[in-house]
Amino acid sequence: MEKYNALKDPDFCKGYIDEDEIKERILDDGRVLKFRYMHGGFEGTGIKFSFSFPMKECYEGRFYQYLSPFPGPNEEKASLPVLGIDDKIGFCITHGAYYVESNMGSSKAFVNHPDKTMTHRASAMAAEYSRLQAVKVYGYKHRPYGYVYGGSGGGYRTIACIENTNTYDGAVPYVIGSPYAIPNCQSTRAHAERILRHKISEIIDAVDAGGSGNPYESLNEDEAEALREATLFGFPLKSWFANADMNDGALPVLLPGIKAKDKSYFTDFWTKEGYLGSRKSESACRDRIHYNTRVKHIYIPTKIKTDNEIDIRNGVNDAWKKMFSDDCFGDDPWIEIEQAPVNKDPYFKGTVAIFTKNDGEKITFSVNKIESNIMYITSSFGMKDFEKALLSISEGEEVFIDNSDYIAVQTYHRHQVPSLDYKAWDQFRDDKGNPLYPQRKELLGPMFCGNGPGCKQNGEVDCKIIIVAALMDEQAYPWQADWYRRKLQSVRGGDDRDYLRLWYFDNCLHDDITASANELYATSYIAGLKQALIDLAAWVEQKVAPAESTHYEVNGGSIKIPDTADERHGIQPVVKFYANDSKCAHVKTGDSVEFKAIASVPNHTGKLTAIEYSFENDEHFSEKGNFKLSDDGCYGEAVAFHTFYKPGTYFAVARIKAERTGDKGQLYTQIRNIDRVRIVVE
Repeated sequence: MEKYNALKDPDFCKGYIDEDEIKERILDDGRVLKFRYMHGGFEGTGIKFSFSFPMKECYEGRFYQYLSPFPGPNEEKASLPVLGIDDKIGFCITHGAYYVESNMGSSKAFVNHPDKTMTHRASAMAAEYSRLQAVKVYGYKHRPYGYVYGGSGGGYRTIACIENTNTYDGAVPYVIGSPYAIPNCQSTRAHAERILRHKISEIIDAVDAGGSGNPYESLNEDEAEALREATLFGFPLKSWFANADMNDGALPVLLPGIKAKDKSYFTDFWTKEGYLGSRKSESACRDRIHYNTRVKHIYIPTKIKTDNEIDIRNGVNDAWKKMFSDDCFGDDPWIEIEQAPVNKDPYFKGTVAIFTKNDGEKITFSVNKIESNIMYITSSFGMKDFEKALLSISEGEEVFIDNSDYIAVQTYHRHQVPSLDYKAWDQFRDDKGNPLYPQRKELLGPMFCGNGPGCKQNGEVDCKIIIVAALMDEQAYPWQADWYRRKLQSVRGGDDRDYLRLWYFDNCLHDDITASANELYATSYIAGLKQALIDLAAWVEQKVAPAESTHYEVNGGSIKIPDTADERHGIQPVVKFYANDSKCAHVKTGDSVEFKAIASVPNHTGKLTAIEYSFENDEHFSEKGNFKLSDDGCYGEAVAFHTFYKPGTYFAVARIKAERTGDKGQLYTQIRNIDRVRIVVE
């Protein structure tokens, strides 16, 4: 198949620059960096882009191009306001590269171009046009090396670019999904969360440091089945701490698309044999909210005025939020209703309040919760004017309150069994490989996963690739990175060392920002991602092979890695942390506890640079330690002491950092890992 060549696209001749100026950027270490900023687009198209060029003395002949999961109309500007360690532009400028970002041709948030090839076409055109501008900026003819990267939905787009264009020399897709990730990863998690919502804290405790190790010990049969299903599908057990708030991510955004493609499913679920909702004694029926009532009073709070600033939500965990209303209120709007749900244990996730107007128009609000007869609401997916919708409601008006569709979608994955190479679905097959549950006419995964990129992964890649994956990924389950690795191997051959690396990062969630959801339970892979970009450039430009892929085993939907750094490989340091030489220490109040950390970096891929501690729920890790280093800084031991003066159960955390050259002053490449211990103080 001939790949897309942006230079031959007639639209490419219509490029223009409408902004060209010198800007300054202040880094965390106080340095002030100048760069040349350009903004432009292609006439007659919706494609817009921005380029950030370092000064000539800092330029090394390359660019990095970031692809957001869900582009919006001003996506090309999204990285401009972002500073600190998450600063993509600052990273590029300090590493010899200019930065490219585009809106990928999207004129509306979360809305893809009707031409499904637009992601890779627009991205490639922006990249090639940046090369023309680079020649003008730096004053000599050359072809800059180009590297594209993106995570989650941006990972799909990154893969689309390298499989379908000839523009790029390398790519770093990260926390990626398979063609069947959506909506199945979201639905499995939401189903388990609903069933287990009163047991999540016990599951967290069981799998935490010094816990029993058996998350099933307090569960009844239904709960154990739900946990087993999610775990076999790939949801990491250690990630339950991040789901204690019952955050289902993008599932509410995906639900309308599923209904549009498979409307009858939401009736079949409650009426036909083989679907969970048809069994009247099941939890689905117990949790269902499905009734009419009337409005007694509505409270609309005062709006907060906001400046028209650039929307910087372009990461893997927040880009999808652009599709919700931008109306901002000081308080939650609420509606007093005549009748509250009669459920003994009401489940409000995915509950909607539907008003049907005289002309047949339906206005739908999302329900946060109902307390007594007060229903707290927010905007729903696709709502254009939240305030106008609120003002249209009248006292005495009928409202239908319902969570039926949201409960139904939570087991949609059971009725979407793909081919046998997707092992996470083995639990839904009999011993002959046939589905155990009724199957829908169409498998929606490829439609959802290909809707933005415009194509299904085919593995036809001609450049170098480093895949970054997170072992606690609660959104795009870790086995999917291995799936794409095997896809590449099937096309390129079994030995992938010449063109591919897959690095798993332990104790990391899906999110691609420096601070994780809770730094005491998890850490960030973002420094490892930036190191992957650096290593990718060295691989392409200098033929310096990067560190080996992480060694791992796949068991159904689970990924298991070795305990030690030398066995594990990849580039993330490993730390083992102990309290009084144990993972669970029992002490008396006033006793001094000895904490020991043993850390190492795999195969001389870096040197240990820092160790810091949290002894009593300090997310800032204000207690700093020192390593006794050996093996040229690749191995270290550290000892610290702390006294607990109040009875209770504590979790102490050691967080370590390693950097390729051991430079503590490097802002962007301090790769982290953590370990936890439990201390019971009597």
